[in-house]
Amino acid sequence: MNFNDTPQEAAFRAEARAFLDANAPKYVAARRNETEAQYVARGKQWQKLKAENGWACLNWPKEYGGRGATPMELIIWNQEESRYDLPVGPFAIGLGMCGPTMIAYATEAQKREHLPKMASGEVIWCQLFSEPAGGSDLAALRTRAVKDGDEWIVNGQKIWTSGAHYSDWGILVTRSDPSLPKHKGLTFFFVDMHSPGIEVKPIKQISGGANFNEVYFTDVRIPDAQRLGAVGQGWQVSITTLMNERLAVGNAGGADFDEIYDLAASIKIDGKPALANPAVREKLADWYCQASGLKFTNYRVISALSRGQTPGPENSITKVVSAVKQQDIGSFGLDLMDMGGILMDAKKVPAGLAFQMNFLGAPGYRIAGGTDEILRNIIAERVLGLPPDIRVDKGIPFNEVPTGS
Repeated sequence: MNFNDTPQEAAFRAEARAFLDANAPKYVAARRNETEAQYVARGKQWQKLKAENGWACLNWPKEYGGRGATPMELIIWNQEESRYDLPVGPFAIGLGMCGPTMIAYATEAQKREHLPKMASGEVIWCQLFSEPAGGSDLAALRTRAVKDGDEWIVNGQKIWTSGAHYSDWGILVTRSDPSLPKHKGLTFFFVDMHSPGIEVKPIKQISGGANFNEVYFTDVRIPDAQRLGAVGQGWQVSITTLMNERLAVGNAGGADFDEIYDLAASIKIDGKPALANPAVREKLADWYCQASGLKFTNYRVISALSRGQTPGPENSITKVVSAVKQQDIGSFGLDLMDMGGILMDAKKVPAGLAFQMNFLGAPGYRIAGGTDEILRNIIAERVLGLPPDIRVDKGIPFNEVPTGS
């Protein structure tokens, strides 16, 4: 396998790097020194600049605000952009999940109306999927959509909706026919988040942030024209979103092998560098192997994209490994810092709270985009060919599925 750029790819990389080197430093800032509103505003400015210079949503068609670039060119851009700590977070869901779903299912008029605004950073989108009673089983959702003329009336609750409090639009999956089995009676929409009857309540996290939300729908009216896919086709549309979600959120960020290695080199145990301790070295060796495995698994994805193929379910490996690794590294970093591990002042601890944020944030990341258990089931059933889990609700009308006492 040859991982070197072709001459065309090398030229594209040089062009991307030149743009980033000239512009990205102006948009890099210490996030802890700004409010969330300032961070979102900075993100919109950066996204607008990219769009104006042909670097936004590279693989989207040009008529929708993209560049019509190849998958490999998108990968190269992402590699180069990741060298800077840029405010791209507010757009990860919209551009990585909502946009591809709209491209696949929206009308031509809807694509031309909404996608360029998404690509330019003018509007932000969120994903309204998870529900309190469903856990990781998306098909167990209970938010109802009832047809009323040319509109649908939606009632219910979504939870863990990232960025809903600053989003302008969202994609929404609902239950339109509870008399059918749970995967069949679903219908998919996109909705204006400023519609009457939508209430967003941020959820305070243990890390101090509040980027997740509860979203309540009370008699919200959605035009039938904003339906994506046919009535009852919501599960198929959702799968499109979820496949793109695996790519968009596959690799957990935060402190990784290099950071924990540097910390172990700088801290002493019994008067010697922690690196000299056999137990520390054993853990580092495990994380180095995991990091290497993830790198080469990612190369598989890149190779598939370079051949025009769609990455398969094995992409679930990346998230299920990286999220656990992130949490373990965070926990071990706190142990190495001893009493310093309980501090939350970036000026007083090594690595500027990187390990504290790993430790506090990783449990949520192990849920977002599919829990560890869901991903392991996908790998077991679709990659290894093992028998599927027993499903006692298979084929049963949703309104007849037992819900407990």
